[in-house]
Amino acid sequence: MKNTRKLLITTLILFGLSSCAIVNLGKYKEQKMKIETSEGDITLKLYNETPLHRDNFIRLVKSKFYDGVLFHRVIDQFMIQGGDPNSKDAMPGKMLGDGDVGYTIPAEFRTPQLYHKRGVLAAAREGDDENPEKASSGCQFYIVVGKQFTNEQLDEMEVSQIKKYGHANDSTYKFSEQARTDYTTIGGTPHLDGNYTVFGEILTGMDVVDRIAQARTNRADRPIEDIRIHKMRLIR
Repeated sequence: MKNTRKLLITTLILFGLSSCAIVNLGKYKEQKMKIETSEGDITLKLYNETPLHRDNFIRLVKSKFYDGVLFHRVIDQFMIQGGDPNSKDAMPGKMLGDGDVGYTIPAEFRTPQLYHKRGVLAAAREGDDENPEKASSGCQFYIVVGKQFTNEQLDEMEVSQIKKYGHANDSTYKFSEQARTDYTTIGGTPHLDGNYTVFGEILTGMDVVDRIAQARTNRADRPIEDIRIHKMRLIR
C-alpha cells in the first residue's frame, strides 16, 4: 500500500462512509457474501458491529472490485491475504501488496467481543510506524487460519500486549473466556487483537481457506501458482 494519500479525497470518502454507516447500522442482518476462487467457494458474513468496514466492503463487492484479484500472500497456520488491485494482471513472481484504493478506513476494534479466532475476516493495514492510528486498508483483507495456543501462552501475550499498547484496565488486550476457549481449541492469531480490525467470519469453505494456506509460495509468501478470486457477490 502506498504511503501517499490524497487528503481531500480521503476525507470526502470517509465522510460518506461514516454517514452511510450511521444510516445502515440496523439495515443489514449480517450481510452474507460468496467468494468463488480457483480453489473452491467460500461464504462469509459481515459483522454489523463494524459498520465502516462492512459498508466499504459491500460497496467494493457491488462494484466487482475484487473480481480477478489474487490471494497474493499466504502463510500456513497464520492467514491468507488478498484484495490488492495490482494483482489482477501481475506477472508471475512480481512483488505484490502495495495496491490500494486511495483511502483508509478508521480502526473499529471491538475486542474482547470480536477477536482473531480461526476463520475471521479482517482488514490488512500499513505498519505502526507509518500508521500509528492503525487505520485499515481500503481494500486489502485477510482470513485467519491460525493455530492453537495454551492458556499460559495467552497469559504471557496479554501481559506483553498491555505493556506495549495499553494499560492494566484496558480490555482491548484482555482475552474473554470465549476467546480463550476458541484460541485453545480451534485456534487463531491472538497477537493481532486490538491491532487489526476484525469485521466478518467464514460460514462455509474453511477447507478451501486451509488449502490456499498450504500452497507452495516464494520468499515473499506469494503462491507459486496463482490463486485467484474469480468473483465475489452478495447473497440475498
